[in-house]
Amino acid sequence: MAENREEILANFQSITAIEDVAEAIFHLEETNWDLLSAINRVMPQDRSTVQASDTNDVDVEMIDDDISVITPKTRPPDREDSNQASTSSPRNSSSSVELQVHCNNKIHEIKMSGAATVSDLKKRLETVCGVPVCRQQISGLGGSRATSGAALGSLGLQPNSVLRLKAADEIMADDEMAERLTATYVLHVTHEDKDYTLKFPGTKTVQEVKNDIFSLTDIPVRHQAWTGWPNVTGLDDTVLAMVGLDTPQHELSVKRAPAKQKEYKRIIVESSDSENSSVEEIEDGADGFTCEDDMFVELVNSERLRPLMSEHVEDEALGCIEFAERFRARYGPNTPQFFEGTLQDAIKESCLQPARERKLLGVYLHHEQSVLANVFCAQLLGCETVLHTLNHNFILYGWDLTDPNNNNMLLNSVAVALGPVASMTIRSIPVERLPALVIIMRVRSNTEIYSVINGNVGVSELVGGLVEALERFAAQRDEDARLERERDARQRVKLEQDEAYQQSLEADRAKELIKRQQELKKNQELERAESERQLEEAKKASERARAQARVPAEPAEGAAEVSRIRVRLPPPHDDSLERRFHADDTLTGLFDFLASKGFPKENYKVISSWPRRDLTAESHSSTLKALKLYPQETLMLEER
Repeated sequence: MAENREEILANFQSITAIEDVAEAIFHLEETNWDLLSAINRVMPQDRSTVQASDTNDVDVEMIDDDISVITPKTRPPDREDSNQASTSSPRNSSSSVELQVHCNNKIHEIKMSGAATVSDLKKRLETVCGVPVCRQQISGLGGSRATSGAALGSLGLQPNSVLRLKAADEIMADDEMAERLTATYVLHVTHEDKDYTLKFPGTKTVQEVKNDIFSLTDIPVRHQAWTGWPNVTGLDDTVLAMVGLDTPQHELSVKRAPAKQKEYKRIIVESSDSENSSVEEIEDGADGFTCEDDMFVELVNSERLRPLMSEHVEDEALGCIEFAERFRARYGPNTPQFFEGTLQDAIKESCLQPARERKLLGVYLHHEQSVLANVFCAQLLGCETVLHTLNHNFILYGWDLTDPNNNNMLLNSVAVALGPVASMTIRSIPVERLPALVIIMRVRSNTEIYSVINGNVGVSELVGGLVEALERFAAQRDEDARLERERDARQRVKLEQDEAYQQSLEADRAKELIKRQQELKKNQELERAESERQLEEAKKASERARAQARVPAEPAEGAAEVSRIRVRLPPPHDDSLERRFHADDTLTGLFDFLASKGFPKENYKVISSWPRRDLTAESHSSTLKALKLYPQETLMLEER
């Protein structure tokens, strides 16, 4: 095929004005990527279906370069049909109305008669919440129907309806702002027949959330139609903490925006087996696709980037350096750190180190002709979680398989370093499933491929595959470290035995004398070690007992201002400690509690999760409440 698939795809979209890449690829695959057949498949062929009145005024619509998403405004829950409200008002006017009012991060339960008016409710809120009636801003009460004299029973409020009350022109306090920014927001997103429950920090913007949803649903941001976002000016650039989301979970739904109806010039394409194929455009083809197609083709050509690796690379190390530089130049600084060297050097750096110093080896395989390449590199490898995981736990080796000579060079390197089975595994990956991330780890005495993550995955699947490999790698690394220690111990014993044997050959008497001396020395050393161990254990037990005596008493059940502290223990422990403290207890009490469990602050650091900070460096006289460890917090222990 003279043209590569990207050029065919670009030409097909420019002629048919199909913006949806998936739809365009579907039509091309149905015609085996034959451009003429695909155009005949999509464009109308029966002229009788086009009315005469339409053919004179049909224009080709300019390609829409506006990538912003117009989010349809949802119908507020209080804008119900007026007839329904009127029919329900007689029934509810005499019953009681139960409300939950959110004000200043507190929930107040209000119960009033259905015959009470909105004015009565506002006076009640002034008494309970302390917000004057003249400054009250209430949302969720009933919209324009909630006049001062309207009865609560006539507003159609559901049982335990949630109202939000705030004072007009109220300025958020610094501590409340910090609390919102450090909070985690749960979004329940519905897409067709799938539900996603996602957790995001308060510092994440709505635009970043939409980008993440693109990875899950394959709906580009400009085609996403949302329901459920609050009506906020400059929504996309607003962080979640300031949007006004419902807690503990905010409901959203997303779908693909309906495609715009467009009118096209009809094109009749006649193809034959000869080289002289003709394209006849009805209705003055010169006016059909003029500046629009030129603009599109120029845009595609201007953004066509050079390959990540030159053709026919002769030096593997120089090829990797070139790949890393071009990858960073194309996709920006927010990219993984690629290893600059040969595959054999990458294996030595990652898999052939002592067990405790080993890392996983990730081989990233790129192919310019894969339609998944740009999405995988920009959206998945650019994800903050993926970047952090790769940079801290992997040695990442990158290679471009586009050129056949470069492809063969990598396969030869893999065959030499890992064997023919690994080379065959990489060779069998089809182009349409590239890019791929091949995870290699050291298992006992063999370096082998653990898994292959193909490019047709989302962020969650990619992170899940990396985490699974890390868990398996951590377990194997601990086992290999144990075996190394045992092997070193056996080697040391063997050397000692050989030395003793050589000395025994000199003289039997000297042998027996040395043997007795060694046994005596060994026994004394064991006794001394045992004595020191007992003393050390006694010292530790005494320190734990003293620390236990200093630990403040645990609050009684139902006590006010109780801080629940959960401490995750460091490896190899896989459990955690949990205890309740008074909010006014100092940090010293927490350290004494940990010391009583065998984790003194001299040997361990106490780390808070968000924001990350070393509590052992804080003032020990500070209270848990002042350190924002109230009402609950999860901490981590790290060995110094």
